[in-house]
Amino acid sequence: MTVAVETGLWQLDATASTVGIQHKTMWGLVNVKGTFGALGGTGEVRPDGSAVGTLTFEVASLDTGNAKRDTHLKGADFFDADHHPRITFAARSAELRDGDQVHVVGQLTVRGISRPLSLTARLKDSDASGLTLDTEFSVDRDQFGMGWNQLGMIRGRTTVTAILRFTRATA
Repeated sequence: MTVAVETGLWQLDATASTVGIQHKTMWGLVNVKGTFGALGGTGEVRPDGSAVGTLTFEVASLDTGNAKRDTHLKGADFFDADHHPRITFAARSAELRDGDQVHVVGQLTVRGISRPLSLTARLKDSDASGLTLDTEFSVDRDQFGMGWNQLGMIRGRTTVTAILRFTRATA
């Protein structure tokens, strides 16, 4: 069964959306998790059913539950919030395939470095008032200039999870 999504403009409902990151540290013994508290985004579903859009996450809003770690993550060794206050994902195309699977192709920009990113999201629900997308994917932080790795403590890829609720944009 394929779910139809109404055409038009959509706005991210930041109060009903979450974007989190997790990464194993301390040689894989500790799983650090964090969430971005300030999110924004818009999208457009075109008459042919394809979609485009942009999401932004304010780096300063990252919270891992540890103030000292958060300060380090927001600093020059990692996200460098003073020079690059936002992470942006620009979806160049999003197509509903195989029922509730949405194939998304876009560009992720972190620390001013842009890289192509393709992912699959799941359309959890859709009606005239809103739709929810759920996704999980991983990124290589080295590709975005975040190679800090004192004593080899941080290995592997960072997992990003997102539940994104969009509602009809008001004119």
